[in-house]
Amino acid sequence: MHTLKAVTIDFEDWYQGIEQPFDTWDRFEERIQASSDKVLSILDETDTRATFFVLGWIAEKYPTLVRGIAAAGHEIASHGYDHEKLYETKPDTFRKQLDRARKATEDAIGRPVTGHRAPYFSITRKSLWAIDILEELGFLFDASIYPGTNWRYGIPDTPGTLYMLNDTSVVEFPVSTFDIPGGRRVGIGGAYFRILPLFMTRRALQQRDALGLVSNLYLHPWEFDPGHPLVRFPWKAMATHYFNLWGTAGRFRRLLHKERFTTMGAVIDTARDMGEIPRIDVRPSTDHE
Repeated sequence: MHTLKAVTIDFEDWYQGIEQPFDTWDRFEERIQASSDKVLSILDETDTRATFFVLGWIAEKYPTLVRGIAAAGHEIASHGYDHEKLYETKPDTFRKQLDRARKATEDAIGRPVTGHRAPYFSITRKSLWAIDILEELGFLFDASIYPGTNWRYGIPDTPGTLYMLNDTSVVEFPVSTFDIPGGRRVGIGGAYFRILPLFMTRRALQQRDALGLVSNLYLHPWEFDPGHPLVRFPWKAMATHYFNLWGTAGRFRRLLHKERFTTMGAVIDTARDMGEIPRIDVRPSTDHE
C-alpha cells in the first residue's frame, strides 16, 4: 500500500541552524554523528525510508557519514552549501554554491542528487529566481516553499500540495501545514512538532490523508540532541530552537510506529501515478501579465 506522507531530515549540525557565521563553523563542537545515529536508529527500527536534505559543507566534511545514510536506503537531496537564506543571496552566488553542494554530495554517495530544500524555506517572492537555477542545474523537485506567512519565510496563497513550479519541470513539494486554535497556520515538523501535543500532528496528517493531500514532516538531527551547547542569539529563534529537545526522539518513534512514511521521491512518483500534477505560477500577477 502506498503512502502520500514523506519524512524529511534537514541534515545539518546544531550550530548551522542558529545562524552562526560560516567562517566560525570550525570553532563549534561537532555533534552530527551522534545525533544522526539516533535518527537512523529510529528509522531502522520502524522500517522507514526518509529524505535527507544534506548541507554541502557537511557532505564535504563527512562524506562517509552521508554515504552510510544512502547505503541504508534513504534518499539524499541537497540543502544548499552554507545554510544562507536565498533571499539574502545573489543568484550567481547561489548557483555556484548549490553546484558545489550537489557535486560534493554526489561524490559522497555515487549517484545523482535531484532534490533540493533551501535553508529556512527561503524561496520567497524575493528569491523566485532560484527556481530557474534549480532547473538549470538539473534538479527535479524542490521543498522550499511555505504556503503561508512566517516571520522568516512564506509565499501566501500557494497550494499546500504538489505542483509544477512556474513554467519549469521542477515539482514543488511545499511545507505541509495545519491550523491550530486561534486561527494560526503552522508547519508539520520542527519546533511545532516539539511544542504542540503529538496528537495534533497526527490528526493533521490524518486529515490531509483523508483529503488526498501529500504531506511531509521535517526535522533536524540536532532536535534529537538535547545536550548540544547553549548559545545566545535572537530570542524568538532561540526559544524555538531549544524547546523540548528531550522529547523529540520519543515522539518521532511513536509517530513512525503509528503512521507510514516514505521518501519525497516515492511520494511524488505515487502522486504522478494517481494523476497529473498541476502547474502553478507562483509569481505575482504583475510579473507575468
